[in-house]
Amino acid sequence: MVKGRLGFVLLFLCGIVFSQEMVTGKITDQDNAELGFVIVINMSTDQKTYSNSVGEFSISASQNDELRFVKKGYERNSARVLIYGINSKILIRMIKTPEEIEEVKVARKDDATRRSKGEQVRDAVGLPQPKGKMREKPAEVKQVLLPILLGQLNVQGVYDLISGKARRQKRAYRYDDLQEHILWVRSRVDDDYFTELGIPAERISEFIEFSFSENPHIRTYVRSKNVSGVLFRMEEVVPIYLERLKTRKKDD
Repeated sequence: MVKGRLGFVLLFLCGIVFSQEMVTGKITDQDNAELGFVIVINMSTDQKTYSNSVGEFSISASQNDELRFVKKGYERNSARVLIYGINSKILIRMIKTPEEIEEVKVARKDDATRRSKGEQVRDAVGLPQPKGKMREKPAEVKQVLLPILLGQLNVQGVYDLISGKARRQKRAYRYDDLQEHILWVRSRVDDDYFTELGIPAERISEFIEFSFSENPHIRTYVRSKNVSGVLFRMEEVVPIYLERLKTRKKDD
């Protein structure tokens, strides 16, 4: 009798397992642009996955399971898995949530008087704002030596080169840019994305810096504000980083 019940339970569990299938799909936004790194949740099993950088995903599901799609800045969406894989290829469109328009503040007269004459003249003439960061430009060897050959001495430039100030400036600027790029990625990508790839939460910043050094082209995507491009290239570096992390633990 016990064996019979056990066999029935095993048969029931097998039926559940084999009734599941791998459901695939693609996610786009309202402009039909591929939408990567959307969280896909099977509400019946709590299984989660992410869409890849071109909006494609796959997840195990059974007939009539509800799949929910979540991404910051977009309205939630959901879909049902139908019978016998009729909709095994699901197409999902995510709609951006409307952004609140910040209140326009009217500048007071005394605020306007505090602005420099240069700013007032620039605004009046319509000159463009300077691009990039306002930094003191480090002295360059060519820019200092060439005037000397022409009989002109750039005392400050010579001092900056000899004292090492120019070298320290360049090093500081590179470090600042690196930290800014790491922060840019972290502020736009949830930690869950990295931990799902096997990156320990406390080493996410370290991994991002490693990916920059392993593939400098990634920072080109950062400069162009292309999150999908950044993550697509980073995924190629993940196995290398995890292997080095494993080797480091063995050495310790």
